[in-house]
Amino acid sequence: MFRKYIRERLSWILLFGFLQVLAAFVVYIDSAISLKPFLYYTFLSAIIFTGFIFLRYQKETRFYREVAEREEGLDLSSIPESESPFEKIIESGLVSQTERFKQEYTRNWTLLEKEKDELLSWIHEVKTPLTAMHLMIDRIGDQNLKSALTYEWLRIHLLLDQQLHQKRIPSMENDIYIEMIHLEDILFREIKSLQSWCMQKGIGFEMEMEVTEALSDAKWFSFIIRQLLTNAVKYSEESDILISSFLQDSKISLRIQDFGRGIDQRDLPRIFEKGFTSTANHHENAATGMGLYLAKKAADQLKIKILVESCLGKGTIMTLVFPTRNDFVSITGM
Repeated sequence: MFRKYIRERLSWILLFGFLQVLAAFVVYIDSAISLKPFLYYTFLSAIIFTGFIFLRYQKETRFYREVAEREEGLDLSSIPESESPFEKIIESGLVSQTERFKQEYTRNWTLLEKEKDELLSWIHEVKTPLTAMHLMIDRIGDQNLKSALTYEWLRIHLLLDQQLHQKRIPSMENDIYIEMIHLEDILFREIKSLQSWCMQKGIGFEMEMEVTEALSDAKWFSFIIRQLLTNAVKYSEESDILISSFLQDSKISLRIQDFGRGIDQRDLPRIFEKGFTSTANHHENAATGMGLYLAKKAADQLKIKILVESCLGKGTIMTLVFPTRNDFVSITGM
């Protein structure tokens, strides 16, 4: 801050130096003026000016230091009290700007909440005809037609579910309840929901569960598993998906391994980015790039780590590492 102040007042300092040089020039050309008093005067004025600079530095930079250290936000009480006329101008500008931002923020937040509520309401309304459609599909006798319609129904159902959870994730912390969940029950339920799709693609499941329970939120953990299983099934053909749970370093881990397409090494750092699909198969239009992104967002809220290992053409391993009980202290609802 001192360097900035010196740069700000550099014109004053240069003016003072110029006046001293001018006085020295006058003494030089005027032999009637004694040199010794002039040097004494110059020495005293330099000390006084230096002291003046330091005193003004403390006084003039107080307001600006507090503005610079002020926490970002819309709290007007954090704006420091002004003293000088210029400081009052800055304070007035900060207050009016903050008030305008608060009004804009409130208006935009209200519109977003309204849009979110309307979308959630629409999704819930769409679920009713989807349920009726599923019952109608179950009554179809032609197995080929039934299988094709069930697959398309499942795609719509998963996309709606993804959209529903995408809108809920920003306020997810208000919807978390940590308890001991049964991993097998959740896995079986999610696998069953993908049964028709798996049968169509010739995909089976093998499970080796050393650990059957873990601390988490059942609803959001189900959503994470749904995204990972959907991804595994989508990019696999006529192969098994291996699911196993085990203890490692005193933490519970759940591993989902498929033997499908795999992920290019250059894509691995980006697979959890919003909207990212693939560089190896960029021509595909079916992928939205939202599944893994949303799964990672939900996992972060539950303090679950998602580790990825993959080899292009050989498959992918997704490992979920659950936190310990102490890690849940900061999560509301525990």
